[in-house]
Order: sequence, then C-alpha cells, then structure tokens
Amino acid sequence: MRVASVANLPLALLFGSLLVACSGLVDAPVRAGTSGAAAGVLCDVSHRVFNDSASVRAFSEAQWRCEGDFRVLTANGLPDHPVGNFPNTGNPNPIRAQTVSARLPLRPQLAAQATRLGGPRGATGYLLNGVKIDADTNGGCDDSGTSCSLAASNGRWRLEALGQSSFNFGEDENRAHVQPSGAYHYHGIPEAYLKRLGKGEAMTLMGWAADGFPIYARYGLSKAEDAGSALRVVRPSYALKAEPDAGRPAVSVYPMGVFAQDYAYQAGSGDLDECNGRYGVTPEFPKGTYHYYATDSYPFLQRCVKGRVPERPASDGAGRGAARGPERAEGRDAERGRPSPQAREACQGLSAGAVCRFEEASVARQGSCWAPEGRPLACRADRTLFQR
Repeated sequence: MRVASVANLPLALLFGSLLVACSGLVDAPVRAGTSGAAAGVLCDVSHRVFNDSASVRAFSEAQWRCEGDFRVLTANGLPDHPVGNFPNTGNPNPIRAQTVSARLPLRPQLAAQATRLGGPRGATGYLLNGVKIDADTNGGCDDSGTSCSLAASNGRWRLEALGQSSFNFGEDENRAHVQPSGAYHYHGIPEAYLKRLGKGEAMTLMGWAADGFPIYARYGLSKAEDAGSALRVVRPSYALKAEPDAGRPAVSVYPMGVFAQDYAYQAGSGDLDECNGRYGVTPEFPKGTYHYYATDSYPFLQRCVKGRVPERPASDGAGRGAARGPERAEGRDAERGRPSPQAREACQGLSAGAVCRFEEASVARQGSCWAPEGRPLACRADRTLFQR
C-alpha cells in the first residue's frame, strides 16, 4: 500500500509521510561464500518531504526500488528530519542538494576480506532517506601536533569527528555535518531520523550498506540467532589502546580518542566484528543475514564492509562524477598498479606524511606523501578537490 505525502504540511506532520511497500520477509540465510537475497525487503520506499529546518528549507527526496540484481537509490541527499545550523563555527559549509545515485546488490555476498570505504573510495552506505554514511574525516595532524587541519590531511594522524573535544567539526544532534560540496552526511547515530522512524527501543532497519547488507540502529538481540532473546544495546568491539602509537602527538595535548589510530579492534570484547556487523536474525530477515549496526561508541558507523562491493558503488554528486570503486586508488597507474607520474611528481622535495596535491585526468586531488613498497615517495590521494 502506498500513502501519498502532503507537501504543505508542517514538518512534524510530514514525518509520517514515508512511503513504504513490499516489506515482505526474506528467509535466505547469508553465510560466508553464499549469497543472501534481500529482494522483497523495502523494495518500494520513497518520500518527498519538505524540511523546514532553517538550514534546509527544501524538499528531501529519495526513492528506492529493486531492479534485477540491484537495489537502486535515487535521491537529492537532503535530510528529511530537523538538522542543526549550517554553516556554523565548526563547519563553514551550507547544505546543498546532491545528485545521489546508487546500485547496491540485492543478493549480497560475503567477501574473503573486508573493504575499506569512505571519502573518495565511496560511501559506506545510505540511510533510507538517501543521505550517505561517511564516518571518517579528512582532517589530520602531523607528528608534532602543531600542524592540524579539519579539512586537509596535514599528516598521518587521522582526526575523529566524534568522541573527542579537542576539535570542533560542527556536527549537529544527528552526529552529522556538511562537506565542502554541500553534502550532509552522518558520522554516527542520527537521533532525529530515528525519532522520525518512530520505533523506539526496537531493531530498526535504517539503511543499506554499499555491499547490500542492512544497517540497524543501536538495538539488537542479546543472542544474535535467537529471535526470542531480549533486546539490548549492541556493543562494538573497539577500545582505546592502553598506550599511544609511536610518534603520536602528545597525549597531554590531544587525549586518547582524538585520532582514529587511538582505537584497536579487540575480537570478542563486544558483540560485533571489525566492520561493526554480525550474522543473526532480524525482523526483516527471520532466518538470518549478515548486518551492520550504528553504535553509541567507536566506530559509531561502519568504516568497512564485509560483502562484495560493485566497482562503482555510488555517486553522490560531491565530485561531479561517480565515486571510484574501492579497488582503484587515486594517484595510481591503473595499467601497472603503481603510482602515476603526477602522483610521484607531487611529492618531489617533500617528506613522508606531507600534504600533496596533483591533477590527473582533469581531476584535482589532495592527499599525503608515502613510499609504496620501497619505491620513491608518491601522493596517495584521499580527497577530490574539483573536476574540470
């Protein structure tokens, strides 16, 4: 059944206008080396909601549909829930509509190893409202800690947006903020969106990862494969390291938790694996599937995916083009699998960890210098500046 939304209602009333159909259950289990069909689960979800937040004042639009072997998303990337004020003192970027297009596997398969996503590697997933998940930041510090930037990779120490108070990334109550492109995106649990879904303390499917597996918010079963077990807050399996890594900026200046490298995965210490996921039964998948969780502590949202990812998983319009597949690193010669001449030239006269920039195939990129496999320094890009 489809329920028509009313464009001119106040935002509070429009929160009920999410259009959902075909929310049948799936009985195919997902184990390593097998595929799990997600066809039939939320295959027809769409909304057109006017967001009257001062920072938006526009329609949030998203449509999910199932076509062949893919779950297809078309959206404008605008949130459908209350947001904070943007720009703000910690984030100078206004929210702008994006061109979001994603094709996620309908029959996801677990891969032999996890794939790191985020930033120029592509979104790790999308919520049902079409807004992307991108939990890492592009900010960093050098070894001394005297040269830090929230928007540029100033060194090897990667800044965290959440869980620290040394740097202000300007995130709102949804643990979200805005990229220079105008893309609003999530770093953690989006509280206003969960309130909009209205399920309270329940297993809540809030989105889909880039590999096609579902993402749930905060609550899961105490026994992953026992549908009759009690619900509780799911615990990630990361913890702060007992000692800082060698060369890290002083803990007296930047306490543990400021940098991504301050955390270590400890298998079995929580409920989830290194990608913040696990196998188990869920309301939508009563016979089991691999699935991810948004959690209250690091990593907050998954930084990697366990399933196979299409080479070009999505486009969010941020770089005026499709996001590159996770196996194709910017600044590398695609034919020979080594740094391109432009990437090598960008680090001439620089030292490892230095910020570097180069242009390749009409795309300007920024990153840091590194020495791959003993070769001369080259620029490893982690940010697209612009495309001509």
